[in-house]
Amino acid sequence: MKNSIRLLRAEKGWSQAELADQVGVSRNSVNSIENGKFDPSLPLAFRIAHAFGLTVEEVFDKEDAFT
Repeated sequence: MKNSIRLLRAEKGWSQAELADQVGVSRNSVNSIENGKFDPSLPLAFRIAHAFGLTVEEVFDKEDAFT
């Protein structure tokens, strides 16, 4: 699933490790999600979106979810 996590992290000045700490996963998990190698669970997607103060739809590309 495509997402804008890398861009959002850059805007906040956060490392992958910092975001990982905020949402309760490993840095490797954040890396895998950013690169589209792993789709987060719904609760994790909500935690990521909440960390940025956005909705899930604003972080994750819903158009790509069904392909």
